[in-house]
Amino acid sequence: MSRRGWVLFAAMCVIWGVPYLLIKVAVREIGPAELVFLRTGLGALLLLPVALARKEIRASLRPWLPLLAYTVIEVALPWLLLSDAERHVDSAFTGLVIAGVPLVAAVLARATNRDEHLTPSRVGGLLAGFAGVALLLGFQVGAGGVFPMVELIGVVVCYATGPLIVERWLGDAPPYGVAAMSLAIGALMFAPVAAPDLPDLARTVTLGPVLAVLALAVACTALAFVLFFALIAEVGGVRATVITFVNPAVAVVLGAAVLGEEITPLTGVAFALILAGSILATHRETAKAGVRSTSA
Repeated sequence: MSRRGWVLFAAMCVIWGVPYLLIKVAVREIGPAELVFLRTGLGALLLLPVALARKEIRASLRPWLPLLAYTVIEVALPWLLLSDAERHVDSAFTGLVIAGVPLVAAVLARATNRDEHLTPSRVGGLLAGFAGVALLLGFQVGAGGVFPMVELIGVVVCYATGPLIVERWLGDAPPYGVAAMSLAIGALMFAPVAAPDLPDLARTVTLGPVLAVLALAVACTALAFVLFFALIAEVGGVRATVITFVNPAVAVVLGAAVLGEEITPLTGVAFALILAGSILATHRETAKAGVRSTSA
């Protein structure tokens, strides 16, 4: 990847490694629907003025059907499932499951685009990265029941599909407009369910969940969407999902520091596998004479 691609990649690895901890803190006192409403609503308030100033709202609404599909698949549904699942499982286990996103994304890309190829080195990189995440978490899974596991699998499928929608149907749409409108539409979807409970919630919620919501909205939503669109444009939708190999590492470190979750002795080996897997999975094959270079 280019230097800009690596900078965006590193930034997203950190920014989207933090939400697991923040969601875990927030759902202690805030319901999943209310959390998604607050996250999308505050994020929209931050991005809409920027999109309006850049005159990107109208252009982002032209492909209204892909925009609506993206909102449901990348924002509304996975954030609701993730918030509900984290009431029952720990943040480290959540990160491990979400690390399967690149594998699903690669399969979806190959199934929908004949130009996409899963070369042995890329498949090996994806598998090495997933093995590294498994080692990092020490194969310790949460005993939260079957339903949270199904919810997390749904999140994986959604997160693998969202970037493909952006790359193929929203690639020409202005990123600030798409991000702002997807958050605004998401907030409208949850408003009928969440808004009536907000007055009671305001009287009972403590400072920790409030700060978690603000951090989710500002850093992990508004800023993250802008950076993620830039990353997709720079390196492609499938390659962009490889950030989920490093996100769990950030989640585990934060979990150990804040929530007291254990880091296993295999942490060093796991980090090496994650980095090696990321490099292999994002490697662009050298084009042969007369043959166009392909990407995973």
